[in-house]
Amino acid sequence: MMKTPPTFDKVHLKFKLNSGNYQYDDLYDVAYSFIKEGEYYEEVFGHFLMDWLDKKDYIIIKTSGSTGKQKTIEVKKQAMVNSAIATGDFFNLKPGNKALHCLPSNYISGKMMLIRAMILGLELDIVNPTSEPVFLKNKKYDFCAMTPMQLRNTLDRTHNIETIIVGGSKVTNSLKEAIANHPAKIFETYGMTETVSHFALKQLNNFTEEQRNKQQHFKLLPGITISQDDRNCLVVEVPYISQDKIVTNDIVEIHSETEFEWIGRYDNVVNTGGVKVFPEQIENKLAGIIDKRYIIASEPDEVLGEKLILVVEDKTNQLDPSVFDGLEKFERPKVVYNLEKFNETGFGKIQRKKTLALLNL
Repeated sequence: MMKTPPTFDKVHLKFKLNSGNYQYDDLYDVAYSFIKEGEYYEEVFGHFLMDWLDKKDYIIIKTSGSTGKQKTIEVKKQAMVNSAIATGDFFNLKPGNKALHCLPSNYISGKMMLIRAMILGLELDIVNPTSEPVFLKNKKYDFCAMTPMQLRNTLDRTHNIETIIVGGSKVTNSLKEAIANHPAKIFETYGMTETVSHFALKQLNNFTEEQRNKQQHFKLLPGITISQDDRNCLVVEVPYISQDKIVTNDIVEIHSETEFEWIGRYDNVVNTGGVKVFPEQIENKLAGIIDKRYIIASEPDEVLGEKLILVVEDKTNQLDPSVFDGLEKFERPKVVYNLEKFNETGFGKIQRKKTLALLNL
């Protein structure tokens, strides 16, 4: 699928970090300096870099914990190199291209920005991975990865970035509308720690006429095979990452050998009065109508088996009933609860199970 990749102990001659040109042996001092003298985000970056430079052929990575308990898994360094090359091929990234790193380095997405730079020969600038990262708005960047919140908060300062990939949490309809005329090419990612970052992408703007006239689905990177199990959940084979099939809990509709549509999480499906309802689809319909964060979920009901509930992040549960006008009868929540603060991951993504547990239903 790809030409023979470099091994994980190699660094491209054109790789730069914060304008400095470094080779493999130089990076020990760089990592040490970040750990001892840097701000917290630089210290985290330095620890990852030190892990990358040790003699092991793997690193230990924490999953985000957004869909269950946070866990640690072992990821082969060569798999990360292979993933970096797949992304570079897809976006036609070239040695000397400039990349902006504004994600936390304790998660796979942040780690992969460094690996892409070292392997592909990118010039990488690191900034504090806040919800509104500060960077040079007049400097041209070829590539950047952001969370949806970061992108929304920097729409007025990202016009000089050619390509932006967005992941870590859901891209809402309101954000899609906001980026419709943005000059950058923006892609939503699909992937997980186990697949070493994304393996599928969905373009969100700058469509050709052909793309504009048909629904946009996630498109697989080359060499990847997908199928479904008996739950209609996605099963993926990424041969350059692992020889094992990865079974997800994401219900999908497969449209072709290379395209699929995400429907919702199997864990979240609600059977209310015999009708299967996907909370994520209802949440999508309410996007831009409710101005607070919210979750659609369920609680036991003697008549329906399960009844839909809405949980809003607010001091009150009072909502104008008209917010539900666009929903089908079986999609309308029977009860509205409120919590002043949702549980979330380091990316700001809502942890559904932990948040719902706060209700003590």
